[in-house]
Amino acid sequence: MSQPNPHDVRDESGHLIRELHGVTLAQILEYLVAHYGWPGLDERIRVNCFAVNPSIKSSLTFLRRTPWARAKVEDLYVRARTAEILGRQLP
Repeated sequence: MSQPNPHDVRDESGHLIRELHGVTLAQILEYLVAHYGWPGLDERIRVNCFAVNPSIKSSLTFLRRTPWARAKVEDLYVRARTAEILGRQLP
């Protein structure tokens, strides 16, 4: 049996994960912190808001003002959720 295309993976509601339909930045960040913890998130995306006194509030402020960092966070979320749904472990 062939593996599904990661770009076509859908969440529990049937929405494509890569489209982030109805998912807020706060939900994305909370998911990633729960999944990796602040140290793991800092390892994957090197920004000070994940390393120095991290909090959801300060990270959201930074990510809303910094498009390149937000894009990296959203990409990590899409890859993590895709791996979760496909039953694979993401490094």
